Amino acid sequence: MARKTANDDVLASVTLAVGQEDLLLDRAVHEVVAAARASDADTDVRDLAPEQLQPGTLAELTSPSLFAERKVVVVRNAQDLSADTVKDVKAYLSAPAEEITLVLLHAGGVKGKALLDAARKAGAREIACPKMTKPADRLAFVRQEFRATGRSATPEACQALVDAIGSDLRELASAVTQLVADVEGTIDEAVVGRYYTGRAEASSFTVADRAVEGRAAEALEALRWSLATGVAPVMITSALAQGVRAIGKLSSARGGRPADLARELGMPPWKIDRVRQQMRGWTPDGVAVALRAVAEADAGVKGGGDDPGYALEKAVVAIARAARSRGR
Repeated sequence: MARKTANDDVLASVTLAVGQEDLLLDRAVHEVVAAARASDADTDVRDLAPEQLQPGTLAELTSPSLFAERKVVVVRNAQDLSADTVKDVKAYLSAPAEEITLVLLHAGGVKGKALLDAARKAGAREIACPKMTKPADRLAFVRQEFRATGRSATPEACQALVDAIGSDLRELASAVTQLVADVEGTIDEAVVGRYYTGRAEASSFTVADRAVEGRAAEALEALRWSLATGVAPVMITSALAQGVRAIGKLSSARGGRPADLARELGMPPWKIDRVRQQMRGWTPDGVAVALRAVAEADAGVKGGGDDPGYALEKAVVAIARAARSRGR
């Protein structure tokens, strides 16, 4: 979830939202705009892409108004601004205008770092909006979404929702909103199951789980259902890669308690237990074969082949066979 600096004045002269999680970036903008309009219902909001902010544009937008109106200027993908425009923004940061809030959305990283550093040096209010690539981060996000509504959900329900919906934060947030609106009392795993059973069965992680367990027929059935219900092929290759890599990581790790291994491998303890069960039948050669199959499928779904579905089917079959390589 988005994290803020100590400067928590929503209407600070400059807000810097850093990261690549679109939902969190949009929420950072919405928070500022809502606060500005609560202060002045006639607040003028300008939401600009990099190409719309040419040299001189910022000075024009932030020049004094006869009506002293409040204004919010949002600059998206600030890392892509031209060098001349960056000079304008840096100059503005040294002397921001009153009644104007500048919101810079920056992906972070090396590109455009000079502007990022300048905004931080100027004391901008900063909101971290990192991409949530780890299941544990998405699980924490779901828990926070429920807490924000004042409603309670069991840990099992939160995990079931993440398993069912996947990695899209907008869909996870929407699912939480729907459950809170429709269900009274504590939300448990059974409730999530009633609402999202079809999604759970079609999730990319279900395809991966069945494949690494060597259950080819069930994996193929889940794959076809996933594709039929609109799951993106790249999400499935990503889940397959994560599943195979988890097998490889745990098989080469030292023995120990799930909590210790979780810290060493960067996995949640519950996943350590699941992967341990899935490891039976795997060999180092099998892991290597499966990783090659995933790489070929990834190339196939990203334009290297004519039929992404066929590329995924080949990968699923190869992974399931590799899962049964021990003892053959």
